[in-house]
Amino acid sequence: MSATEATPSAGRPLSAGAIALMLMLCLTWGFNQIAVKLVIPDIPPMLQATIRSMGALPVLFIIGSLRGAKFFERDGTLAAGLFAGLMFGIEFVLIYEGLRFTPASRAVVFLYTAPFFVALGSYQVLGERLRGSQWLGLALSFAGVALAIGVPQPDVDAKVLLGDLMVVGGGALWAATTLVAKATRLRFAPPEKALGYQVAMSIPILGLAAYLFGETIPHAPRPLSIGLMVFQTVWVVGTTFTLWFALVKTYSASKLSAFTFITPLFGVVASYFIMHDTLSLAFGAAAVLVIAGLFLVNRPSREAAAPADALLNVTKT
Repeated sequence: MSATEATPSAGRPLSAGAIALMLMLCLTWGFNQIAVKLVIPDIPPMLQATIRSMGALPVLFIIGSLRGAKFFERDGTLAAGLFAGLMFGIEFVLIYEGLRFTPASRAVVFLYTAPFFVALGSYQVLGERLRGSQWLGLALSFAGVALAIGVPQPDVDAKVLLGDLMVVGGGALWAATTLVAKATRLRFAPPEKALGYQVAMSIPILGLAAYLFGETIPHAPRPLSIGLMVFQTVWVVGTTFTLWFALVKTYSASKLSAFTFITPLFGVVASYFIMHDTLSLAFGAAAVLVIAGLFLVNRPSREAAAPADALLNVTKT
């Protein structure tokens, strides 16, 4: 079956195995920002992001080719793909550079405000109608971000707040690329091709950013850093993408997407135990608001989401 022919089963309930696999994927995506932070002492963030994109591109090409995706077919997606790729590249400049300044626990919460911007943008740009629960979710997420950034907290200075805002900006650009995919012919492209545009465009953008920031690799990376780079490139971008698509082919994409609200929760907990991030009461309350809002925004409606939309919304971690 080709990439463009796969359709989800809207009514099929999630099996215990599917639920366990989704929990594993969310745990992976929640840990990703921690992986970036752990590698920064050996490989600066822009170089790290460049290497990740360079390694992920052939992985996507191999996966797409095995699934019958036609990467070089003229299908009218080039302009939209390049524009989405431009935003994708800038998005990761903001996210990876923001991780220099803000803890991973804060970054994962702010990054996963992206569905907030997708829902708001779908209403403003695409004219999609939002349910009452989604409006409530938007309000809760906004309140959580405002609380996390606006309320004075121990160990949160101007640099941390700058990092927070950069990651929020990255989340907003993540949402913008999703909206471009929904509003253009990218909607009909195989998901590997749609993401391939973005990964390919990000390579020169991130490479230029690394050059402008004067980044160099000061010493031979530790085995841990090399392992985490392989984790980001092969496992996060390549393998979890494939596993997610396999689930989408079998189960309702909207039901699966509802699980993504767990991702920032996993990220916050993992940051506390691995990075020993300080979790203040104010930030804990903010994280709860953001996660609750994300759940309400993503909660499935009676109509199943399109598989391509779900892939674009979830797999870009």
